[in-house]
Amino acid sequence: MNIRQLLEARVRQAMEAAGAAKDSPAVIKPSGRPEFGDYQANGIMGAAKKLGMNPRQLATAVMEHLDLEGIAEKTEIAGPGFINIHLSNSWLSAQAATTLHSDTLDISPSQPSQTVVLDYSSPNLAKEMHVGHLRSTIIGDVMARTLKFLGHKIVPQNHVGDWGTQFGMLLAHMNSLQTSGEALSMQLADLENFYRDAKTRFDQEDGFANKARDYVVRLQSGDKECYALWEQFIEISLSHCDAVYERLGVLLTRDDLKPESAYNDDLPEVVKDLKTAGLLTEHDGAQCVFLEEFKGRDDTLLPAIIQKSDGGYLYATSDLAALRYRADTLHADRVLYFVDARQSTHLAQVFAIGKKAGFVPEATSLEHMAFGTMMGQNGKPFATRTGGTVKLVDLLEEAEQRAFDLVSEKNPDLDEASRRDIAKLIGIGSVKYADLSKNRTSDYIFNWETMLSFEGNTAPYLQYAHARIRSIFAKAGEVDTKAELLIDHAAEHQLALTLLRFSEALETVEKDGTPNTLCNYLFELAGNFMTFYEACPILKDDVAPEMKNSRLQLAQLTANTLKTGLGLLGIDAPERM
Repeated sequence: MNIRQLLEARVRQAMEAAGAAKDSPAVIKPSGRPEFGDYQANGIMGAAKKLGMNPRQLATAVMEHLDLEGIAEKTEIAGPGFINIHLSNSWLSAQAATTLHSDTLDISPSQPSQTVVLDYSSPNLAKEMHVGHLRSTIIGDVMARTLKFLGHKIVPQNHVGDWGTQFGMLLAHMNSLQTSGEALSMQLADLENFYRDAKTRFDQEDGFANKARDYVVRLQSGDKECYALWEQFIEISLSHCDAVYERLGVLLTRDDLKPESAYNDDLPEVVKDLKTAGLLTEHDGAQCVFLEEFKGRDDTLLPAIIQKSDGGYLYATSDLAALRYRADTLHADRVLYFVDARQSTHLAQVFAIGKKAGFVPEATSLEHMAFGTMMGQNGKPFATRTGGTVKLVDLLEEAEQRAFDLVSEKNPDLDEASRRDIAKLIGIGSVKYADLSKNRTSDYIFNWETMLSFEGNTAPYLQYAHARIRSIFAKAGEVDTKAELLIDHAAEHQLALTLLRFSEALETVEKDGTPNTLCNYLFELAGNFMTFYEACPILKDDVAPEMKNSRLQLAQLTANTLKTGLGLLGIDAPERM
């Protein structure tokens, strides 16, 4: 139970004792200014309105029943009926000491523990991963790490696109290259060029489009020769993905793959079961589902096409099959989809159909974790100078090189191998943090200078903050790790309070899927540490030993929290920079 939850329980209990309705929300919020305390209870005004009472009168009654002995040094009524809560230094000291000596920073597992399926990354294996896959991959990775840290069972599902008509085009191109004796592995080393060549032939070469369509039919009917070609292509495509995942440092592995092709045999059953449920309507030869809640601008019902007039299936069909698998086989309590905002209507339809068809229990939470687009300086989707798609691996290589140049400039005496190692941590961390620190539902402008800056809310700033704290211990010599943690100065109070709010930040990430909440928390924590470090000397000669060791304890807890928080973001915290 974190501080906010503890205060909510105590205030709510007091509100009920004072006559408020049962389970009236206490609405505990951090105070905006120190003079107003550490937390503020704002729920009394709403409860008083329901009772037809003056809010201050109810607040006075609540204060008579509020038991915060040993927790708060002062509580007071403010404004029309707020209650300001000033936590005591001794209680903060005890809580911080307990947290310091806990391997998990004393963060209790969420209750009840859930099985959470996370659908993220999901590149199209016809091409190499590009910058458009970055957000899904790293936001999903943060959620996987955070939910696991909080005690949930996580089941990543990398729903890669490895099926469909485009693969007929690619397989036809592969076959003709093999027939002509060209080294296929060399051709496939650059998937973008391979795809481009195949597409050019499909558009311009006589007879090639028909050959490609024939390969689609052969592939879907299980032709052995065609399937062997397909498997070879998929393996090479996945090796490209593996290289990107390793460089990004995300948790996804081959074990997390559940591609579109895995649901191929279930697609006819999906159609059959939707028909049995009375949900299918034939429209222009296609099998569709029309739901009242989905209408176009002219108020006509929007169709969710399940099967085309030629018998082919669409994304909605495989997504419904995936939903059923996640509910029946994986026993998901919660399914999170990290897919860009443009797919909002599609996923909303799939979710609604899945529930109406009984593919998913009503109690299962289906959530679209939508995100915006990475934009270039021109305000358009991020692209190469010629307007082409930016390969993700190229972006990461450039990030590491820019970081290496920066590290070399700041620390030229460090050997090259060390500079390369630090540059990788900073470069990859900067790209990830620049994205994660933004509200995921918004578009954002990609800017090299900003993301690699050692000032402001950036990865280098936080990584440097951690390295700077570690350098204090390098100078401190022997540290008494069992020393009493003492809080007296206002800066110590604020730092300890911020440290103990870590679980509150994680609770928000868990609930809302907002990594920027964690980023903002870590930025605030690093800033509070800098204020503390300037106001409360640690290693100066005139600092008493007991105060030195106490402040070192706060420094250690800050380093631990920064490292853990950055780790949940998938970012390394170097010991030196």
